Amino acid sequence: MKFGKVMEIMEHEVKVEGSYERSWKIMEYEMEKVEEWDLTAPRDKALLGLEIVQDTSEKVRIIQQRLKTVRSRQKNYVDVRRRPLEYEVGDHVFIYVTPMKGQKLALINHLSLSLSPSHQEAYKIWRESFGMYPWPLVMRVRRCWARLKCWLSENFPEALATLRKGASEDEIKEFEKKLKVKLPLPTRVLYRFCDGQDILSKKISGGMFGNPLGLIGGYCFYESLVNVYLLPLSRIILETKDIVHQLGFSRRSKYIVVATSSTNTEKIFFLNCTNGQLCVGTQNLATDGEMIPCVPNALLSSVHDSGGSQQQDALLLWLEEHGRRLHNGIIKLREEGKIRRINQFPEEAPHCSTAITNGVQVRASAVLVPEFSDLKHKPGEYFFSYSICMSLSPEGCIINGVSSGSCQLYWRHWIIRANDAVVSDVNGEAVIGKYPLLLPGEKEFVYESCSHLSSSSGSIEGSFTFVSGRLADPKSRPFEVEVARFPLQVPDYIF
Repeated sequence: MKFGKVMEIMEHEVKVEGSYERSWKIMEYEMEKVEEWDLTAPRDKALLGLEIVQDTSEKVRIIQQRLKTVRSRQKNYVDVRRRPLEYEVGDHVFIYVTPMKGQKLALINHLSLSLSPSHQEAYKIWRESFGMYPWPLVMRVRRCWARLKCWLSENFPEALATLRKGASEDEIKEFEKKLKVKLPLPTRVLYRFCDGQDILSKKISGGMFGNPLGLIGGYCFYESLVNVYLLPLSRIILETKDIVHQLGFSRRSKYIVVATSSTNTEKIFFLNCTNGQLCVGTQNLATDGEMIPCVPNALLSSVHDSGGSQQQDALLLWLEEHGRRLHNGIIKLREEGKIRRINQFPEEAPHCSTAITNGVQVRASAVLVPEFSDLKHKPGEYFFSYSICMSLSPEGCIINGVSSGSCQLYWRHWIIRANDAVVSDVNGEAVIGKYPLLLPGEKEFVYESCSHLSSSSGSIEGSFTFVSGRLADPKSRPFEVEVARFPLQVPDYIF
């Protein structure tokens, strides 16, 4: 073995997490080889002499020092991940078991045999708490809530603080007894993990009351503000008895209210406990009980069958899709002054369009507003709200190669289509009565408006007319800024 090989191993900087032990063992093996060498034995001429022996001793010292460093680093790597664990009765503990290569995973019921006494007790409590539910469903619900809570923790901690601890099995049984329903299995497990939100209404802005911390969020246009939150079981009982009575539903109705807007704009989500579908009320809810499904019916499966291969009801699918949109940045927080809320207007393609003209960027998207839609009369009327965000690039407004530090909107032009047919061509001054002045690097100017269609699919496109500088002191001739086409469409998932 040559010293060059030993030093090559030692010079390697271990950076991959978890590989310290392997590198340490390799270096110990090489060290043993070094210690076996007889430095007094006859060698080639190149290795003779006191100078070479001293050089060798120095290299051995370096190897020993670096072995010590690696051992210390490995110990620190382990120690920072150790912490004492204490459990109390009622705590929920999740145990991850990863099978090693070439071995079969032991049955989960036998897992407790390899746990310490404290972990065995926690595991026993956990099994008693969730043992009546299919294991894949429990883990799926756990991932759903973990994904939502992770996003809230990083982006919206004030909303995370409103989530309640999970309901007990006895509380769910009492809930079902009071409302005379049997909850779908996925919904039961969802509420075992988290019993909705604690939300108190307060004055938000102007004369509007509500709470911006809803888990689902919403939208705002003109005097309408929607912010949807998930109801706790106690609130579901009160709201269901009140609303179902007002709507004149049969006492044998299996609809319960699971989510609603905290604001003065009424938006109500009902869970059908028989088939597991989630529905939202339309404009005709109070008069005809009209509702729209929020999740494709084809996706619902085994909502009451604990022996089914994949239990999924609409509420679980709905929350999973909501978590996916949050994590993928399709929907984001919107800040208005000191108020933050989850904004349901999409901010990514294909449901959001973006166009840049002469340094002016315009983003546009729309959402279905089911509570203002009327599907009873033919043709139906689908109501949409749309959001327009405009901003000026840091380089300013550029016209014919000349940059200006501002530009101001003067005119708007909209082309509205139902399917592919033009149903409206609108021209007019300003937007919602305003003439926004855009400055480089400033926050987007955002406004919301609305439109309705007689079909479930359509689009809007158009342009804004700006002048460089200000309307009172224009620096150029008026120029058009494109608003790329964005869809008006009833989505598969309605929030």
